[in-house]
Amino acid sequence: MTEPMPDFLNRDRPPVPDLVVPQGVQPFHLEGRPVRGRLIRLGPLAHALLSRHDNPPAITRLVGQALALTAGLASALKYRGSFSVHAKGDGAVSMLVSDCTDDGQLRGHAGLRAEMLAELLAVEPDPPAGALLGSGYIAFTADQGPDMDRYQGIVALEGGTLAEMTHHYFASSEQLRAEIRLACARTPDGWRASALILERVASDGGINDAADTDQDEAWATALALASTLTDAELLDDRLEATHLLHLLFSTEGLVLDRARALSYGCRCSRAKLAAVLGGFPDDDLDEMADIAGDITMTCEFCNHDFVFPRAEVRRG
Repeated sequence: MTEPMPDFLNRDRPPVPDLVVPQGVQPFHLEGRPVRGRLIRLGPLAHALLSRHDNPPAITRLVGQALALTAGLASALKYRGSFSVHAKGDGAVSMLVSDCTDDGQLRGHAGLRAEMLAELLAVEPDPPAGALLGSGYIAFTADQGPDMDRYQGIVALEGGTLAEMTHHYFASSEQLRAEIRLACARTPDGWRASALILERVASDGGINDAADTDQDEAWATALALASTLTDAELLDDRLEATHLLHLLFSTEGLVLDRARALSYGCRCSRAKLAAVLGGFPDDDLDEMADIAGDITMTCEFCNHDFVFPRAEVRRG
């Protein structure tokens, strides 16, 4: 006979946004040219994710860029699992984390060193990613589930922007020629985030076949066209992804592939956190409890507090 779930696990948390962007990722390729890509438009999902934390604008922009980047890289997955971007540095942003599942569930957050951040913002109100993160590393991880090996690429933080850091990873680890545009800003409709990712492929589907002059010219043309795209256009909800791509590449054999949805993807739960608490010794649990006898655990992604009465928490 299965024991009933304790009452304190049956209390639901306040609802989080049930939000799906049906065409969050628009993949495409250029027929007969060594170019494939993805245009990522988070739309209102960006605001739903980013407004969970009361961060300074510079931090919110960085997290938004990471979310758009992660959604774009995850959309290349050919298996069930998740893709994450994890940067760790010695700067005001101690940690930057975002992840996206194969079905488009997206989440992210930044860990901050408050005093260091205040000092930095007093000198530079809008610091770039390099100044915020400092020295450290950035890891790109493909998790294919418990039955498969996890793939992870790690490189030192190099570059002033998150896009430049990702370029460095592609160049040094993947040996893949790519162009990445990231944008995040607060618009009249709320926070928005977007990305454009171009990858160079060979005509036979391989990578980095740069021998043919025509292929070189086609890749250079695609980069030149992509450079005309402004951040304002990337973030404008009124400009549909397909329309933007046609504006950029309609003369280059544009072929639109099947769009992929993105959704609000925090996966925390009372049950998961209760299991974590159940692994602590009683003395530690007693120290975690406040004066009212409650233990509060905060989900770093959705910034929601889960309160557990100490008297009802038992070791597993």
